[in-house]
Amino acid sequence: MTSFAPDSIVLNRKLPLWYQVSQSLRASILGRSPRDPLRLPTEERLAEHYGVSVLTMRQALKELEDEGLITRHRRRGTFIEPGALRGAPVRLLGSVDAIVAQQSGMRTELLDHGTAPVPGGFAEHFPDLDEVATYHRLRRDERTGEPTNHARNCVRPELAALIDPKDLVRAPMTKVLRDVVGVGISRITDTVEARLADPETARLLEVPLLSPILHYTGVTYGEDGRALDVAVIHYRGDRFSFTVTLDAT
Repeated sequence: MTSFAPDSIVLNRKLPLWYQVSQSLRASILGRSPRDPLRLPTEERLAEHYGVSVLTMRQALKELEDEGLITRHRRRGTFIEPGALRGAPVRLLGSVDAIVAQQSGMRTELLDHGTAPVPGGFAEHFPDLDEVATYHRLRRDERTGEPTNHARNCVRPELAALIDPKDLVRAPMTKVLRDVVGVGISRITDTVEARLADPETARLLEVPLLSPILHYTGVTYGEDGRALDVAVIHYRGDRFSFTVTLDAT
């Protein structure tokens, strides 16, 4: 039987290996094509694929099993759960793959894209630019078709020239920049605030005006310290939560 083939990652030794593996595999699962197999490779093959021990792999798989993304059957193997909830909260421990995983697995519509003057609030991130490339997308739950969030990205023009807009329907901007364009990402700074839905957000997310939403701003930095992308995402307040775990070590 053919098995699902997950993406590869470069592990960061400063973060728990099981966590990085679970988030990478999570992103692969949520971003899979409907034609991809549901059966996962064995623990041993997955451990070899990620370059970790079988014990670490088991811990990563348990995380996904607890979330309901996979089911494990003795002697039969491990299978992707096709009806798994796509909008489940994600624990963010500082991994770029966690950001990719959180954004993956939803039906995405590219509403528009083009160029525009650098927004006033983003000038500090793009001090050397007058214009940026802009992308506006709406994401929906794959099962219900219900809108869950809408995102606006401002990207450096030289990077936008390398982006195929079709890729942004299939994958999050972070994954496109890193895996398609090939840009080195050094860090992402996230800010999450509670706000009330303005008329545009209420219309796109199909919620009453002034409903509670999560206002997320994410700034992605390259290896030279410059901002590559600034994303502003409005999440429905009844569909998302963010949990951050800090280990006191």
